[in-house]
Amino acid sequence: MRERSRPRGRREAGGGTGGADASPRRERRGEPAAGCGHGPAMEEGAADLRQRKKQNCTESDKMAPEERNKENSKLGRSPKYMLIQRFAKLFFGCLAAVTSGMMYAVYLSTYHERKFWFSSRQELEREITFQGDSAIYYSFYKELLKAPSFERGVYELTHNNKTISLKTINAVQQMTLYPELIASVLYQASGSEEVIEPVYFYIGIVFGLQGIYVTALFVTSWVMSGTWLAGMLTVAWFIINRTDTTRIDYSIPSRENWALPYFACQVAALTGYLKKNLNCSAEKFCYLLVNASTYTFMMMWEYSHYLLFVQAVSLFLLDSFALAQTEKVHEVYRIYLFSVIVGYLLQFENSALLVSPLLSLVVALMLSKSLQMFIPHKENGHLLKFIEVKLGLNTTKNFTMNWLLCQESLQAPSQDFFLRLTQSSLLPFYILVLIICLFSVTQVIFRRICGEPLKETIKLEDGRIGERPEIVYHVIHTILLGCLAMCLEGMKYLWTPYVCMLAAFGVCSPELWMTLFKWLRLKAVHPILLALILSMAVPTIIGFSLWKEFFPRIMTELTELQEFYDPDTVELMTWIKRQAPVAAVFAGSPQLMGVIKLCTGWMVSSLPLYNDDDLLKRNENIYQIYSKRSAEDIYKILTSYKANFLVIEDSICNEVGPVRGCRVKDLLDIANGHVVCEEGDNYAYSKYGRFCHEIKMNYSPYVNYFTRVYWNRSYFVYRINTVISFQS
Repeated sequence: MRERSRPRGRREAGGGTGGADASPRRERRGEPAAGCGHGPAMEEGAADLRQRKKQNCTESDKMAPEERNKENSKLGRSPKYMLIQRFAKLFFGCLAAVTSGMMYAVYLSTYHERKFWFSSRQELEREITFQGDSAIYYSFYKELLKAPSFERGVYELTHNNKTISLKTINAVQQMTLYPELIASVLYQASGSEEVIEPVYFYIGIVFGLQGIYVTALFVTSWVMSGTWLAGMLTVAWFIINRTDTTRIDYSIPSRENWALPYFACQVAALTGYLKKNLNCSAEKFCYLLVNASTYTFMMMWEYSHYLLFVQAVSLFLLDSFALAQTEKVHEVYRIYLFSVIVGYLLQFENSALLVSPLLSLVVALMLSKSLQMFIPHKENGHLLKFIEVKLGLNTTKNFTMNWLLCQESLQAPSQDFFLRLTQSSLLPFYILVLIICLFSVTQVIFRRICGEPLKETIKLEDGRIGERPEIVYHVIHTILLGCLAMCLEGMKYLWTPYVCMLAAFGVCSPELWMTLFKWLRLKAVHPILLALILSMAVPTIIGFSLWKEFFPRIMTELTELQEFYDPDTVELMTWIKRQAPVAAVFAGSPQLMGVIKLCTGWMVSSLPLYNDDDLLKRNENIYQIYSKRSAEDIYKILTSYKANFLVIEDSICNEVGPVRGCRVKDLLDIANGHVVCEEGDNYAYSKYGRFCHEIKMNYSPYVNYFTRVYWNRSYFVYRINTVISFQS
């Protein structure tokens, strides 16, 4: 062991940064390449990479303390000095990461209070701030707290027949309510009933998770660059571009706000796990963290397996070019497989997981095809149809498909999105870092094809950032997420945080600057010195410019009181709670039904959920109240769902959308065949007037089927008559 350590010490004394490279490997690297296109040479290199796994893991652990002392003494540093330096760097880095996360959580809480005046409002007014699917998630959290016991509350959710008329659902499976289960357990077990209101406890957990999200991004950038300055810059860019990095401002209970912090922790752990020359303790810690965060992420979001599929593709490409240890990649595959199995069992045998692309990639195509033949998977049917229409492979007049295509989150990103990223200097630096990394990775792949083995230890002067497997993984991952974000604007909330992380890593990494200077062949200035200077100077300049331009805006957001008040909705909910029978069933737009369910607890005929074919069909049928259908048709639809009251929203009935053809009434006319094309213009034609307009006229036959019982500026409520006098 002593003999092997001597040449390693000589190399380090000559200017290398860390790492132990045995002399036989150095001689092998000095040999000329065997020639491009030799597949066996690449396979031999991959086998050599796999063979060195245990050696890499235990090499630093087996090194005798006195040998380390000799190496440090040759560098002019005592072991005590090195230990203190490493501890100080780790301590202040962790302190900065935790502080950044806590400050971001406090910032979100303060901003939320200023935006909604939350503390000064009544409970009903607070609940109205939860819109659409967010209202449904929080309503089940309330029901769990009202249940006599946790077991009884879980049973009522898994056998729920008080939410949707004529339908018993497993709400935990249908809506992925594990976050609400965990929040209710923590609220009751911690004895918080006498300390904090349930709504504050709930949103406090979500804000805390967002703090963990930011901390994980900080750590990822820190691990990649070696300096926590990159983590600080990541957090700064994340907060400045908050409009494009998170939906927390207007959709607190949404599933991704619960799930993405765990995915960020998984990415941080995976980054460390893929690093070369990692000691056993650190590798085991990263492996366990990848396990725990992957399982948790799978349980928090019904679409988590699609995001893991994108990650698995990145790892597959990384492994295909033999740029990482195959055993490590296969260990992550095993984690995916076990996560899918656990998710399938805990999500009440969710068959969508068994036919997910993630499982197809990891297990094998043939096995997945067999499962698709024997296992029903209706949950994915509407998603596949949507993808076909989105890609232009098919056309449809279906209301649901066209309505989804018209949603802003499913459109291509606007120019404003790229303008905002450019104004914060994020996009230019991201493109620069991505180009350098891509060219370096391409060089490495070409060398591997030519039979040249990878360096086990990469020094700063080598300028080969593309040989680091964790960097290659992030480059591939961000490109894949970027392609999705260019098609669907909603995907920007997954892509932009990693743009912040990769850009910050790049400008703070001396290796990236050194890679660039190796290509430029600098002569006037020593490239290593210049790389070290730029890795400190560039992020410092960026930080000061961001502070000068954006810090005043952020402080203005926190000091400025905003107004959010919806008196018409408050009046509607108050009337329902006071006047409507307890057994009444309400019908209307799914978004409004979610708010009614939360604020009143009354049963509704539809919900704003889009992962169930039956609910999608219900939503389409009930939206017919805004179409050109007869009173009798609408009456038959509503009574088929046992609805007692109908709520007409004036904002939908008189909608003036920015894009003609994407209004609800336009989509209904197309689906119902009420559109006539003449000389390039489209006209809506039907022998019946638009129902939501005609019913307000109070003439026959509408008054025979419906009786108006309440109205204000925004809503008209009609009782659905049970005894009808049919007259024309």
